[in-house]
Amino acid sequence: MNIYVGNLPYNVTEEELREAFSEFGEVSSVNVIMDKYSGQSKGFGFVEMEKSSEAEEAIKALNESSLKGRNIKVNQAKPRGKRPQRRSRY
Repeated sequence: MNIYVGNLPYNVTEEELREAFSEFGEVSSVNVIMDKYSGQSKGFGFVEMEKSSEAEEAIKALNESSLKGRNIKVNQAKPRGKRPQRRSRY
């Protein structure tokens, strides 16, 4: 199951996120989304867990919990919808 994690502290690492979620089961992957120009975290990321039951337990336990001083938002990630094509102004 793919899990969305929002309101992350900007200095959180993927390893710290993996550690928080691994208490509930096996974590397949962790991806903190970074701004491609500044290289700074955008304050959200995704965690993939193999077993849905473990993922649901992690969501319930970690949603609104404190991570490095910020209350994180944790829920099941929704698939990306079709996004409109961006048009250049030039």
